[in-house]
Amino acid sequence: MMPLPAIDLLATAALREEVMLTPKPGLVDSRNNGAHRDMDLALFMQSITAIAPWFGRFAALGERCADMPAQRVLAEIRPTGLACEQAMFAATGGVNTHKGGVFSLGLLCAAGGRLAGRGQALTRRGLCADVAAICARLVATELAGRRKPATVGERLYLRHGLTGARGEAAGGFATVRRYALPAWDRLSAAGADRETALLHCLLVLMAHNPDTNLVSRGGLDGLQFVRRYARRLLDEGWRPRALEDMDRALIGRNLSPGGSADLLAVTAVLARFPA
Repeated sequence: MMPLPAIDLLATAALREEVMLTPKPGLVDSRNNGAHRDMDLALFMQSITAIAPWFGRFAALGERCADMPAQRVLAEIRPTGLACEQAMFAATGGVNTHKGGVFSLGLLCAAGGRLAGRGQALTRRGLCADVAAICARLVATELAGRRKPATVGERLYLRHGLTGARGEAAGGFATVRRYALPAWDRLSAAGADRETALLHCLLVLMAHNPDTNLVSRGGLDGLQFVRRYARRLLDEGWRPRALEDMDRALIGRNLSPGGSADLLAVTAVLARFPA
């Protein structure tokens, strides 16, 4: 069994690994700022430094809530999530660099704490199942139950039926489990280096994830453009230069697959655990 602190350290490492991964189409990396005018690599690093201590608090909260019914856990950890977001905004001058990452990785850390608190091994299946149980009613209460949408996510749900990060969590990160992790395992078994495997998984996620970041920027046409482009590169066998070409294409259309970047960080954490 992994010691409790491990998952919070993995969450921080995943965020650093994700932002440094290059080239990432439309996203901030070590090469450029992607389709973003208000953020860069240095700002991302400041953000990660600010939110890193909070992942241990999510894990500790999860451990304290180990025997609590799953449907009550979200209310227990939400104040910590909001405080973590405020730390992020203070570090970035109000720029949303990692709100999705705080949500997804915070839930994973809390789930890890709950499993450890019950003396259970941390596995991919166990972590994802616990996140799904914690968030089982999230879509119904925060998206389907809203008549007057206040956020972009709520508006996209009413307009297009897209559930975004909430839906991914409620489904136990189904897109990661169905597509990204099998791709990771195949590449790892074939001897691929970690950077290549992560870039490939990012393309896999972009090919399948109904990314609300893309829809908010470019509508459904923007989402389909990125999905088709990623699938073509996967079919052809991509090279870094092809990703650079895709980067230019997404920047030209102001498209940033931020939701897939968040799921890539989730993939990087889960990949460290046995199935």
